[in-house]
Amino acid sequence: MSSVSKYQLKIVPLKANNNLLMKRITLLILMLTLCYACKESKSENSSTKDSETELKGETPEFAIVIHGGAGTILKKNMTPEKEAAYNAVLEEAIRTGYDILKNGGTSLDAVTKTINVMEDSPLFNAGKGSVFTNAETNELDASIMDGQTLNAGASAGTTTVRNPIDLARAVMDNSPHVMLSGKGAETFAQEHGLDLVAPDYFYTENRFNSLKRAKDQEKIELDHDDQQASFYDPEIKNFKYGTVGCAALDKNGNLAAGTSTGGMTNKRWGRIGDAPIIGSGTYANNETCAVSSTGWGEYFIRAQVAHDISAMIEYKGVSLAEAAYEVIHNKMGKLGGTGGIVAVDKNGEMVFEFNTEGMYRASMNDQGDIKVEIYEKQ
Repeated sequence: MSSVSKYQLKIVPLKANNNLLMKRITLLILMLTLCYACKESKSENSSTKDSETELKGETPEFAIVIHGGAGTILKKNMTPEKEAAYNAVLEEAIRTGYDILKNGGTSLDAVTKTINVMEDSPLFNAGKGSVFTNAETNELDASIMDGQTLNAGASAGTTTVRNPIDLARAVMDNSPHVMLSGKGAETFAQEHGLDLVAPDYFYTENRFNSLKRAKDQEKIELDHDDQQASFYDPEIKNFKYGTVGCAALDKNGNLAAGTSTGGMTNKRWGRIGDAPIIGSGTYANNETCAVSSTGWGEYFIRAQVAHDISAMIEYKGVSLAEAAYEVIHNKMGKLGGTGGIVAVDKNGEMVFEFNTEGMYRASMNDQGDIKVEIYEKQ
């Protein structure tokens, strides 16, 4: 009995020690688990905050930028009333596209409806305000491109389609073609229910007077310039240029661009500039950017300005701002071309770039910040 009792007395402390050890181990594991969980939670919250910061601060949900033509646009030649009129239409146009994008609409719809506003204004060389040819007619051009599919549509030399950008959109959406011209384009417009008008709808006294001056002076005249033109070409003379255009990024990350114009004052022989040429006047690619051009079309065609900006981003990895500057000031500028572009890239960066003394332009981001400008330095 005594030996058994002695054995039992020895084993009791051992069991007690084991229980205490197990409790301590369990407590330690619990504490380590809680610490790990807290660390993971903090890391997750930090990651979420970083993502939210990036979304709100660095990557806009959408963006839109427009132009209404470039040229010798000087404040000293602009009355306060005329300046206010231009600013009002530019703001109306940009807000039209902004509202579409804000409400989840597509970049294509935003581009189309924004350009419609400027086409319906006599202030700009597109639609209602189109300039006159040497034959005293109005011949209108336009193009549009979808950055998601790289599909595009264009029209050239129409005289009865009220809104050429609508025709370009219809060609893209409802035909296997990219560009239609002249009477064929007008027949297509009629078949697709677009708004047709009599040719005299496009008559404005200001534009007709510009034609008479151009014929009298035998010089090239820049759009929106009431003074003597700043350049002269002995081979191709007596016309002026100007366009309206838009580039946009929507909430789905899709880019689009469009351009519409009446061409050059006193143009002859069915001349067509860069506005309806995909890659020259208009280009959009979801991988890079969307661009709309305005300027001396022959040079924009030769330099393939809109596409070249996209290509520089894609192949050289430069920013939109760097690409636009290089193409406008160095590549196209060195050829002797004048004008500019508006563009937005896939990240929502917006750029105006031009080598003239002014460009009618405006932009809005997803925060509703608006910028409307006319002159080179403001």
